[in-house]
Amino acid sequence: MAHTADSVLKDLKANKYSPVYFLQGEEPYYIDLISEYIENHALKPEEKGFNQTVLYGKDANIVGLLNIARRFPVMAQRQVVIIKEAQEISDLGQEKARTMLQNYCLKPVPSTILVFCHKYKKLDGRSKLAQTIAKESIFVETKKPYENQVPAWVTGYFQDKGFKINDKAVLLLAEFIGNDLSRMANEIDKLLINFTEKVQITEDLVSKYVGISKEYNTFELQDALTKKDILKANKIINYFATNPKNNPIIPIIALLYSYFTKVMLAHHSEDKSKQGIAKTLGINPFFADDYVTASKNYPIGKVVKIIGFLHEADLHSKGINASIDEGQILKELVFKVLHA
Repeated sequence: MAHTADSVLKDLKANKYSPVYFLQGEEPYYIDLISEYIENHALKPEEKGFNQTVLYGKDANIVGLLNIARRFPVMAQRQVVIIKEAQEISDLGQEKARTMLQNYCLKPVPSTILVFCHKYKKLDGRSKLAQTIAKESIFVETKKPYENQVPAWVTGYFQDKGFKINDKAVLLLAEFIGNDLSRMANEIDKLLINFTEKVQITEDLVSKYVGISKEYNTFELQDALTKKDILKANKIINYFATNPKNNPIIPIIALLYSYFTKVMLAHHSEDKSKQGIAKTLGINPFFADDYVTASKNYPIGKVVKIIGFLHEADLHSKGINASIDEGQILKELVFKVLHA
């Protein structure tokens, strides 16, 4: 049975440990969070020397790690064996090794905590090994959050740290960093180091400490295009063109494509109110204002054209049917969007 990362962490914090943990999936944040908690808390500091083993998949095989797992703890209640990058275990794809691991999961050593950190990949769910692991171990499968789930995650992360954050600051972080939760958590932690008191985090503080230009970022470009603010859009795109290393074209195009695709969905919403569009897009109503405005400024026919312009710019950015530089591609794209 699959467990959620939150439920597993709750049990761990209650000192409830299990013999086998198999953590897999494309989002490494929760895999690291769970494995690091076990590494830091399952044993007392003086017990770790003899009873904690951390291996890396490329240096391990099933026979060797199971031999370690079958050892008994030395002057401690338990031992901990953690396999990082478990997807690289040399013989994990071999039938004999998979059978051995399957058998161990059926009868694990109770005094061992065996943790597999199987990142970016998944076992074949149809295999006997995967079915046994899912049934007999603490099995967690992590997925990248959808874009519309990131703002809520950011807000929750700040709340867990005892801080409040305003909606615009949340959106700025979400647009700038995206759905890479490990990077997001790292940037937030670096930001919060600067505060000894529980202040409210604003977009100005995010711009200052996360290194996002307050005036020249993709969030502000999106805002300028939404409002058809030609002067502001051109200032931003010219800044991007002179700083291509810090403003790579492909993420900018991807963000605008995602945005105008949602504008298209807003046009198809049966309820055109702010609340109706928020429900259609699965977003907080606070963020629906932009889509209401964009729907008025860009009729559905123009949105179709803009999505075509974005597709064309994407091809050009990859050197297909064009040899112009990234700055020129962006300038032409913004011109076409504004005058669609």
